[in-house]
Amino acid sequence: MRHYLPGLLLLAFSNASLAEIQTRELTYRSADGTPLVGYYAYDDAIEGPRPGVMVVHEWWGLNDYAKRRARDLAGLGYSALAIDMYGQGRNTEHPADAQAFMQAATANAENAKNRFLASLELLKAQPRTDGRKIAAIGYCFGGKVVLDMARQGVPLAGVVSFHGNLSAQTPATPSSVKARILVAHGEADSFVSDRDIADFKHEMEQAGADYRFNSYPGAKHSFTNPDADAHAGHGLDISYQKEADERSWADMQAFLREVFE
Repeated sequence: MRHYLPGLLLLAFSNASLAEIQTRELTYRSADGTPLVGYYAYDDAIEGPRPGVMVVHEWWGLNDYAKRRARDLAGLGYSALAIDMYGQGRNTEHPADAQAFMQAATANAENAKNRFLASLELLKAQPRTDGRKIAAIGYCFGGKVVLDMARQGVPLAGVVSFHGNLSAQTPATPSSVKARILVAHGEADSFVSDRDIADFKHEMEQAGADYRFNSYPGAKHSFTNPDADAHAGHGLDISYQKEADERSWADMQAFLREVFE
């Protein structure tokens, strides 16, 4: 027995060392027939189903940043899906294209919701996802998307909006919000006015929503994205702030632990 034990230990160590974040693209369609491309990530060192988290991209589309966040979530032990709200996995680095993509995606509110719901069902269908425990996070445009889904009563445990637009096309109504909400807002975000913040808080309070609003001093729009400074060259008032990025990510982790208890 003593003769084989070192070999068994070496085999166990080798198998453990091979465990890593696995990723793959998943193609699917929304109810309106739009072809969509999701980016799925999970840690294969974890056995069995685990809570799922959807990632909704910035207005740039399903780019490397959204995919990186899915991998980050997988590293935290979640089943993570970066979803596609534009169709065919489209993304861009030019603001004019991003604006056009965003306007097309939100022109029909029902189609936008259907794309989100199709993504939700796709994540639930993954064998490593505990379909009873799903949350969604979103950045910029994606932050507004997850807030709007919460307003409309989509059955999520929680949503987190990072530097998202707070305005509502269809405001929440009493008892309509089922998900718990965390807003991670940059205090220096020129895209969101003081009136926007006051209106959002009033809306949530009137709806009886379980929400918290965290504001990070000195942080501008897109404060979580290291690529923001490069994009600022297009004349956008955006900037990465490492401290706010790390604090908001830590706040999200604590929030997700709470909602998945």
